[in-house]
Amino acid sequence: MGLPRRVPHALLRSVLPALILLIALAHAIGVLRIPGIAQLDLFLGDARLRVLMPGTLDPRIAIVDIDEKSLAEVGRWPWGRDRIAALVDELFVRQQAAAVGFDIVFAEPELGAGAEVLERLAADEPAFAARLAALRATLDHDARLAQALAGRPAVLGYYLTSDRDGRRIGSLPVPAWPREALQGRPIRFLRYDGYAANLPLLARAAPDAGFFNAAPDLDGVTRNVPLVAEVDGRQYPSLSLAVLRRSLGDVRLAPGLAAPRAGRDYDALASIVLSEPSGAAPLRLAIPVDERARVRVPYRGGAGPHGGSFEYVPATDLLGGRVAPGTLRGKLVLIGSSAPGLYDQTATPVSPVTPGVEVHANVLSGLLDGRMPTRPDWAAGYDVAQLVLAALVLMLVLPRLGAIGGLVLAFGVAAALVALNLWFYAARQLALPLTAALLLVALIDAASTVWAYFVEGRSRRQLARLFGTYVPPELVAEMARDPESYDMRAENRELSVMFCDMRNFTRVSEQLRPEDVRALVNRFFSTMTAAIRAQRGTLDKYIGDAIMAFWGAPVSDPAHAGHAVRAALAMVERVDTLNAELAAKGLPAIGLGIGINTGVVCVGDMGSDLRRSYTVMGDAVNLASRIEALTRHYGVAILVGAATHDAAQTTSGDAAVTWIEVDRVRVKGKQQSVTLFTPVSGAVARAPEFSGRMRAWCLALAAYRQQHWNEAEARLHELTIAGGTDDAYAGLAARLGERIRELRSTPPPPDWDGATIFDTK
Repeated sequence: MGLPRRVPHALLRSVLPALILLIALAHAIGVLRIPGIAQLDLFLGDARLRVLMPGTLDPRIAIVDIDEKSLAEVGRWPWGRDRIAALVDELFVRQQAAAVGFDIVFAEPELGAGAEVLERLAADEPAFAARLAALRATLDHDARLAQALAGRPAVLGYYLTSDRDGRRIGSLPVPAWPREALQGRPIRFLRYDGYAANLPLLARAAPDAGFFNAAPDLDGVTRNVPLVAEVDGRQYPSLSLAVLRRSLGDVRLAPGLAAPRAGRDYDALASIVLSEPSGAAPLRLAIPVDERARVRVPYRGGAGPHGGSFEYVPATDLLGGRVAPGTLRGKLVLIGSSAPGLYDQTATPVSPVTPGVEVHANVLSGLLDGRMPTRPDWAAGYDVAQLVLAALVLMLVLPRLGAIGGLVLAFGVAAALVALNLWFYAARQLALPLTAALLLVALIDAASTVWAYFVEGRSRRQLARLFGTYVPPELVAEMARDPESYDMRAENRELSVMFCDMRNFTRVSEQLRPEDVRALVNRFFSTMTAAIRAQRGTLDKYIGDAIMAFWGAPVSDPAHAGHAVRAALAMVERVDTLNAELAAKGLPAIGLGIGINTGVVCVGDMGSDLRRSYTVMGDAVNLASRIEALTRHYGVAILVGAATHDAAQTTSGDAAVTWIEVDRVRVKGKQQSVTLFTPVSGAVARAPEFSGRMRAWCLALAAYRQQHWNEAEARLHELTIAGGTDDAYAGLAARLGERIRELRSTPPPPDWDGATIFDTK
């Protein structure tokens, strides 16, 4: 089966690396998507982020936390709008915050406590109605919150939906830019058909608002967020982008359209631009985004109130006046919650539980720093370049190195790729692909090592690979001395085939725990397989709790029948040892049913394109299976066909084995009758009563075939009263007695040859 020797090794050695490179290139340009690489790329991207993130506190941003302490002191959420208004006043008046963003939506109107009842009373009492009119301002908490927001750099939050049948609540803010700003380009923004926005009253008071949707990946981890999303063909900014715009004053948003490249337009945004139309040094800040107008969240470090990335201030401390005035002066404040009960938490690369408001804080921090990693539109080209260069280096240098040198080279190339990738990320804020290149390096090095390994001692290792799981190691060593004589091509050959089935397994397994059942099955298979291999047998397969094996291939064995019989006797002895262990545990014994047949079969590598094995097929194999099934009927552990009996006596002449003729049978699918035998070990045959019992059985069987029913029954009676240490005759005598009684009542046909017919499998 070896490779043609006239093909140059150098050429063959380059085929597999070239194939690996072609597959990697197909993945890089999007022609072929290899399962698992995308997830591994996410994993490496998370690791890169954790290695390079600052891990420091951002003093410019604070999070007002509606935490468990605040809920315990103020009361359960939602709080009254009057309390929210008081919190806004505190932030802008005493704390002098630069801007405040809400990771909260106020979609439903709220009246003060008892306001509806008072309105109904006023309808019937004119005097009371006049009094109520004077108090209305203190009861209308929505108006109170609108008053607190008016004229201040506050940014409301809202969320967009695509799973609520387009349901819409509240009022959206003004779009990020006019329609004509996109110049008709079909940019693939994240699109939504519904939203839950703020009350019109509040939206008018605080005209700036931003959505707080994230964009988790398929594994549920939030790595990206859209800076702009689309509803009804209009684009709206995210919460973090809206807070940044509000903190900068009189700035506007505009789409940064990509210039045509390579003769075609890039139908996506290159960036989102914040610009100030006037001033001595007009502001122009371009934020790079991906093709869906998303950015990667530049997480600073740990998450949560104790993560060290942002200052968390409990809302109740602000409401209670326990925070010194001016503590938050000039800071950008986001109001959100870390309380688990409010369900505003998400998984991120830095923590499986991160408050949602902190995701926006990280984006805002990155926007302020200009630290916004993005995947450029030329990332695929970069991936192709690094794949080709890495493959060329490895394919040119690896053949000149040994296994250790090749491993060192592969590590060096991989380290260079990682270092370059980290530099692009840290210095240029570019998130470039890496996974395919690292896999290519690993696979090419592995392919080169494997090839070198197979070139040295190819024949011996090929035989071990092909036959090592089927035949004993000593036979593999024997085959290796003349490897050209062995292959797995199918051929017709006379072999001895064995089927072995475990008896009483169901009963035993019902009394065991699953792990004990597994241990028993493993012990049984290991014990039986060792006995088969000790007699030069080839293991074919395990079939449930059964074993299939054969003798005489791939190594020719003239004594294959004798070896199969001796293996069967050894298997019975080993089961006795196993049963002793089961008895010590109070468990019932297991038994064996072994059928052996000898004949010409087809042996070789057979199967499907998905799975192949070295196995045997043919009529002799089917007969061996039928014979094994008959062991249960005759109550013996081993049954062999006449061909096996004759071959074993002819080739081995083993005096340690005594044969008992069991019956002549005609099985389903065969017209010719087959004589069955069971072997008895020498220790049993040497018992004093054995020869007498065997003589009685042979006379009974002869009388039975001559239809001398009375004489046959008399001989069976002699057999029964003789006693003995073996149990081979017990089942045989019982079955023959039953058969005689049946034939007395229903005599056989005139041409009866003494064969028992089994018309089922």
